[in-house]
Amino acid sequence: MILSISGVVLLGIIVFLFFRKDGLKPSHAIVSALFGFYLGGTALAPSIKAGGESFANLLGGISF
Repeated sequence: MILSISGVVLLGIIVFLFFRKDGLKPSHAIVSALFGFYLGGTALAPSIKAGGESFANLLGGISF
């Protein structure tokens, strides 16, 4: 079975777990989110997206 999930949802879950388990402060989460939005508008955004897609393809190619 192939499970497809949005990267935004996955990262949101990870941030939530950090918040609940590791003591991530809400201000740190907000700053990280804002950094991501601003980083998405830079010239690095296509490279970051390509790297994320490559990593997702790598994970998708792993069979158990």
